[in-house]
Amino acid sequence: MTEQKKIAILGGTGALGSGLAKRWAKAGHHVIVGSRTAEKAQEAANALPVANGGPKAQGATNLDAAKQGDIVVLTVPFSNHNALLEEIKDVVEGKIVVDAVVPLVPPKVAVVQLPAEGSAGMIAHKMIGDKARVVAAFQNVGAAKLQADEPIACDILVTSDDQEARKVVIGLIQDIGMRGVDAGPIANSAAADAMTSLLIGINKRYKVDCAGIQITGLAE
Repeated sequence: MTEQKKIAILGGTGALGSGLAKRWAKAGHHVIVGSRTAEKAQEAANALPVANGGPKAQGATNLDAAKQGDIVVLTVPFSNHNALLEEIKDVVEGKIVVDAVVPLVPPKVAVVQLPAEGSAGMIAHKMIGDKARVVAAFQNVGAAKLQADEPIACDILVTSDDQEARKVVIGLIQDIGMRGVDAGPIANSAAADAMTSLLIGINKRYKVDCAGIQITGLAE
């Protein structure tokens, strides 16, 4: 495992957030589950596993979780994305903020509909990038895969204008049993966001669950 981190997962009671929380808690990291209400967050935190010798997870409001975390992970729906960034922007200075939000626009979620900024990660970069070290990741892994106690044959594309922040997040991805791939600057997160809609369509057309991506030709 990499050096133990205090990881705040905002929207951590949802499917993606709780899956990441479960895996990082099992890996021995200190997880703080964030939600709109502290009670709901604490209930979710109480259900998380505790690694041998690891810290027990905590629950807090999204804002309080962001204050406490060394790493802050955004896993809320796109409709709540900008409001959450506004809420936390004054408490994340100097921190790595991992944006896992995908700009899906119902009802046509299998159709690529990127925002004018290019991606959710680019929105975060423009809103808080002068304070925080914004990284985009986890757009292409199914929440059900994270929830299951099985290995995940899926690579995670990691983009940021901060190369050192990319390395930190790649290490955290390795801790939960997947491979993080350095995919360059945050502008490239548009490709990962778009890929999510493609994968949703593939799931539907091929009647599979949680199709993912793997990058070939890399040394293990």
